[in-house]
Amino acid sequence: MTTALYRRYRPETFGEMIGQSQVTDPLMTALRGDRVGHAYLFSGPRGCGKTTSARILARCLNCAAGPTDTPCGTCDSCVELSRAGGGSLDVVEIDAASHNGVDDARDLRERATFAPSRDRYKIFILDEAHMVTPQGFNALLKLVEEPPEHVKFIFATTEPEKVLGTIRSRTHHYPFRLVPPAAMLEYVAKLCGEEGVIVEQGVLPLVVRAGGGSPRDTLSLLDQLIAGSDAPAGSETVTVAYARAVSLLGYTHAALLDEIVDALAAGDAAAAFPAIDRVVQTGQDPRRFVDDLLERLRDLIVIAAVGAGASAVLRGIAEDDLESMRAQAAAFGAARLSRTADVVSAALDDMSGATSPRLHLELMVARVLAGTTDAVAQAPAQPAAVARSAAPERVAAPAAAPAPVAESAPAVTDSVPSDSVPTADAPEPSSPEPSSPEPSPASPASAAPAAVTAPTGPVTLASVLAAWPAVLTRLEGISRTSWLLATAVQPLAYVTESEVLTLGFTSQHDVAKFKGTTPGSGPSDHLRTAIEQELGVRVKYVPAPMPSGGAPRQPAASAPPATADAAPASEPASAGPSRPQARGASASAVTEWAVAPIPTAQEVVSAPPAPAAPLPVDDEPEEVEAAASAPVPPADGIVDRDEPPLPGDDEAPSFDDEPPYDPSYEPPASRQGPTAPTPATPAARNEAPAPAAPAQQRASSAPPVVTERAPSLGGVQRYGEAVIRQVLGATFVREEPYEPPTRFS
Repeated sequence: MTTALYRRYRPETFGEMIGQSQVTDPLMTALRGDRVGHAYLFSGPRGCGKTTSARILARCLNCAAGPTDTPCGTCDSCVELSRAGGGSLDVVEIDAASHNGVDDARDLRERATFAPSRDRYKIFILDEAHMVTPQGFNALLKLVEEPPEHVKFIFATTEPEKVLGTIRSRTHHYPFRLVPPAAMLEYVAKLCGEEGVIVEQGVLPLVVRAGGGSPRDTLSLLDQLIAGSDAPAGSETVTVAYARAVSLLGYTHAALLDEIVDALAAGDAAAAFPAIDRVVQTGQDPRRFVDDLLERLRDLIVIAAVGAGASAVLRGIAEDDLESMRAQAAAFGAARLSRTADVVSAALDDMSGATSPRLHLELMVARVLAGTTDAVAQAPAQPAAVARSAAPERVAAPAAAPAPVAESAPAVTDSVPSDSVPTADAPEPSSPEPSSPEPSPASPASAAPAAVTAPTGPVTLASVLAAWPAVLTRLEGISRTSWLLATAVQPLAYVTESEVLTLGFTSQHDVAKFKGTTPGSGPSDHLRTAIEQELGVRVKYVPAPMPSGGAPRQPAASAPPATADAAPASEPASAGPSRPQARGASASAVTEWAVAPIPTAQEVVSAPPAPAAPLPVDDEPEEVEAAASAPVPPADGIVDRDEPPLPGDDEAPSFDDEPPYDPSYEPPASRQGPTAPTPATPAARNEAPAPAAPAQQRASSAPPVVTERAPSLGGVQRYGEAVIRQVLGATFVREEPYEPPTRFS
């Protein structure tokens, strides 16, 4: 029977320790200067040399030639504390996991009072010190704080934070770390040479990786591989085969890993999924395979970044393997390697605790392949986008042959109604609706005469409509929320000179959301950026109601020229059909959102009548406006039906007798100003004023005679509204039924 490798090759001096120079160098310096403390705390991961260093420190302190940083190895103390030694009476190793109580601490205090039997110091090594209970630590506190001159304490633990703080503060704390892979790889290669064992290429990197930086775990795995290997035929030297190491350690074979990586790099799903099936059919853990794949992608990223110097970073890899990995890194590319590594890392996190790891593995491969397909599909689309953004400049060039045909297209449509112009986003309506005249947008285009001439600028409404899908595509890349709002918006008109774009909205609420609340970062700013990227112009907006047919509206070719004063301004879409207004002679300059000045009273009076349009809720029929302009006071004895009846009046008509008001009523004539003359028609007011009489006569006079007033010109008659308008200056909003007060209300 042989001794385990980690026991046969346990270091006996600080010089034989590997990867722990942060501990060995200061300890050796303290030993050389005779500045050794009375208590030490060694902490770190398992198998990294804490207990071994405690034994070496005990040898250095009790060596016959010491205290020294290099034990002689020949004295009785050094021989007893060596690898093959049976231990010393003056060096006591205590397993704190099973001796952690108050009674054990009391026993240790009693033993510490006795002087060492032979050596210089009595040294107590407490392994797994974090297992001692708080009561046990409190029992040791006084001894550790002020020990006898011949007593030294060495605590070893993997969890130093669990050691009582009062104990930890009275020790010299030395943290141990895991051994780096390069130092560990060199160490195990040296051991294999001393053992006379041949290992195939790639075995030792797998052993070092499986050991995780712990020398004890690494030597245990190597010992297991050597014990399970035999000598080939005709040779007496044991050879550790790569296939056996892969099978025993559970890693993915390099050939299978290369096959999967090549399939993913080429986007070959027909080769990737069968390879994944072989991974599962061989019984390998899918989580371990994903970890191996992520490790390979990390190596490829290093190779792509470092290039020829990758061998200095990736130690233990043969040169021919590095060449094949360079080819794989070139096939992937740096960007795809990073994205693929992100997908694999996310899949590894999702597979932790998953009940179906194979499903997660196959979905991960599908996502990697989908990303490869998207990258290949998007590669040739970039030159097309550049050519599309440069299209307006080519139209403006004098040598462009298709330019006159493209620019004359919008002028031909000026001779047809605006509702019949088709767009790229909306289907062409079957027939226009002449009964619903549409308000003109408040843009300079409506003020200029429609002439069949080519515009001076390269961007027209036709080019805007043609590029609108591309603009929305760019907008989706800028902001998804802004894109959702812009899909319900439609360009209606565009003025080349002032770069004003009229947009159609379905409601005023959409206009408010489109403007946004934060200047510079709203949906309107995002759309402006997308238009500027696509067409090369920075537009300004004018909101307008969406046409019934959903088509852009242009001024008719046969329409007479209109001045700037008569240019109608658009209103928010939520206010229903727009209301004709008159603009001032000196309109302000167009800003980000084009606006129109509020007309004064003189401008309203002097402005020519606007085209007939559907009345909003506030507009009144002509006869009601005429009555409101010059009301006739009622005479005594005659009840004016324009006044609301008093409660209890027997002659007052009930609410049910009043005709309902129809807001959609449209008079044939336009609204007149407040100074227009009132038409004197008998139907407008047929009651005659009565002569005045004293109050006594009115009290004893006959019951009043109610004269009904017939509506003129076929309108709707409403009682008392003209007087309310005249006296209070009120505006009609809606009709509500009148309920006479009672004694309960």
